[in-house]
Amino acid sequence: MNMSDAFSDHRLLLYYKGDISALMLFAQHGNGSICFPEPLPALSSALESEEFKEGKVSVHPAMLVNAINQLLQLDNDLLRIEPEFSEQIDTPGGIIIVHMARFMLLDPPHALMQSKECRMRTLPELRGRPPAEMELLRRAYAKVM
Repeated sequence: MNMSDAFSDHRLLLYYKGDISALMLFAQHGNGSICFPEPLPALSSALESEEFKEGKVSVHPAMLVNAINQLLQLDNDLLRIEPEFSEQIDTPGGIIIVHMARFMLLDPPHALMQSKECRMRTLPELRGRPPAEMELLRRAYAKVM
């Protein structure tokens, strides 16, 4: 499976959460999006859980993490999939499923992500993203906190 197949209808949110502090940071791409490896299409909207489509068996989230590790050249043990998080986004091209992976580090990976032309951002710093992304962030925050 090549990278573009894996992410044709999947995206990842990458986040950091301090074990001691309640600090929660999301990775933000140089292009502004919080979805990796690429933004959601224009006109995307988050579906409510009762609207979720039961679809074909899709890509295992661990495969997405492996693909992101390759893409961003990250160590294989840096990210761990959040098994409880899977959100469906309605897009003009069909449903995209968004999963979430956590940086398994003591400190936020600011320098690492800056070297990948990304930033680690707090929720307030991400205000003003498109509605589908804001809803994803809200659900991610609620799931983790």
